[in-house]
Amino acid sequence: MSGVNEERLILASRSAARRTMLTGAGVPFTAQDAGVDEDAIKASLDGIDPAELALELARAKALTISRQDPEAWVLGSDQTLDFAGGMISKAADLDAARERLRTLRGGTHHLNSAAALARGGAVVWSGVDTARMSMRRFSDEFLDAYLQAEGEDLLGSVGCYRLEGRGAQLFDRVEGDYFTVLGMPLWPVLDELRRAGAIRT
Repeated sequence: MSGVNEERLILASRSAARRTMLTGAGVPFTAQDAGVDEDAIKASLDGIDPAELALELARAKALTISRQDPEAWVLGSDQTLDFAGGMISKAADLDAARERLRTLRGGTHHLNSAAALARGGAVVWSGVDTARMSMRRFSDEFLDAYLQAEGEDLLGSVGCYRLEGRGAQLFDRVEGDYFTVLGMPLWPVLDELRRAGAIRT
């Protein structure tokens, strides 16, 4: 596509998993933390559906960077966890992570991964995808070993696990797209980047 090499894509995220996804897919980009106040956004949208909240957070991230750099394509992304009709936020420390995983153990929760693409200070596309996650009834001994092995790295995930690592052992069934579980609906994102001319078709 003519001029495709002149397009710039900014990933408005601190997430290592999202950076890895784009890098693995061969998408050239730079990463910049949008610095949005997620807690304030959540508070202002109290009671919103978790999937819609993920969309709102993704849009907010994309818009923040796009207003600073209107000539670039900006990709925002976020993920929410829905369990038993309520939304769960990231654990603050390993003790909270232990309680989180005990709560999720033996049950099913949903991960909602959203993405938004902005340019010129406006969102031009956004979408969300949901994965259904069923945790097995792992023992407390397994949980202790898991927490010791993973350490504070798992605090970066809302569910306190990384499916691409030891977290895979927490589950007995996962329904949905692998990339959605990792934190971004990659296939729709790639489709939109091609449609927008941000990457080659």
